[in-house]
Amino acid sequence: MTVTVVDDAMVAAFAADGHVLVPALATPGEAAAIRPVIESAALETAWDKRPLEERDTYGRAFLQSFNLWRLDPVIERFVCDERFARTAAALLGVDRVRLYHDQALCKEPGGGRTPWHQDQYYWPMDTDRTITMWMPLVDVPDEIGSMTFVSGSHRLGDLRGHAISDTSDAEFAALIDERGLPTCTYGAVRAGDATFHAGWTIHSAGPNPTDLLRTVMTVIYVADGARVRHDLTDAQDLDRRAWLGGAAPGDLIDSELNPRLC
Repeated sequence: MTVTVVDDAMVAAFAADGHVLVPALATPGEAAAIRPVIESAALETAWDKRPLEERDTYGRAFLQSFNLWRLDPVIERFVCDERFARTAAALLGVDRVRLYHDQALCKEPGGGRTPWHQDQYYWPMDTDRTITMWMPLVDVPDEIGSMTFVSGSHRLGDLRGHAISDTSDAEFAALIDERGLPTCTYGAVRAGDATFHAGWTIHSAGPNPTDLLRTVMTVIYVADGARVRHDLTDAQDLDRRAWLGGAAPGDLIDSELNPRLC
């Protein structure tokens, strides 16, 4: 596959806003080919398969599945694609990145809104050089839309919000209103387009009022050379044990679960 590097305007936009859209990072054909493989693995391994009405707000937002790259060599090639990793590294302004973990997010027909939150609330890294690629594997119409970001919020750092929930939604909504923070959505996107956002960027997503399964694959990257932070919260320690291959506070993030991708 041809390696894509973003242009200077995209790098500048990401630095300023904490998010950017990279159109056609994968081709429609690539998205169509990987979609059934990821959907099959994701739906089989989803953490919460109860009916929508039995789940909480977070659970109704999407079906979640993690580290699918460990289950299938086809998914591994997709998740570890150097083209995606080099795009992430260029946006972060670093030479190399490692995989933190992947995550499939399947928003079911009738699935609820994704509350406002900061991803890095959960992450046990000692750096803010973190970034998530969010790539739909289906065309996403306006009725569903892509994520909504709070532009510049990554520069505010850890806002001591709560885990993704009704509480995080209310407190970040109040913060956005009180400070007059600007929001941005890229609206409808095509399969293979990708948004990238920084770990501290506040974001949310709308509900799914259609009969379409909104299948999205995300890949989270961290700058090579990062270490496990020492002052871990309970949520971060849970992620440390799940995704960092046994690395202890202060250790380099370099386990077999966290390969260097470029």
